[in-house]
Amino acid sequence: MSWKIILFESRRGDKPVEEFINSLSNSTAAKVAHNLDLLESYGYQLGMPHVKKIHKEIFELRIRGIDEIRVLYVFHKNRIVLLHGFKKKSQKTPEKEILTALKRLALL
Repeated sequence: MSWKIILFESRRGDKPVEEFINSLSNSTAAKVAHNLDLLESYGYQLGMPHVKKIHKEIFELRIRGIDEIRVLYVFHKNRIVLLHGFKKKSQKTPEKEILTALKRLALL
């Protein structure tokens, strides 16, 4: 089964994940696109080192490179919804980033 990936969109029409990805360098954005292709193809079956479950429902897509990029997402109604993206700067995923994803999840 191939999954459909959608981007979180706020009620005002903002797409913060799309804005985040567009702010990345071309090479980093290409790595993100490649990992999203893998996620779209394999869904739940994609595991480490690409994906890690970090909360009850929230998964972390892990993009390695000069910049460590994380995209937080959920499986929702037979789709994958990208909730939040950020550059990882510490060993552990900051609680603030998880809370942002949880707030967006509540709006779905």
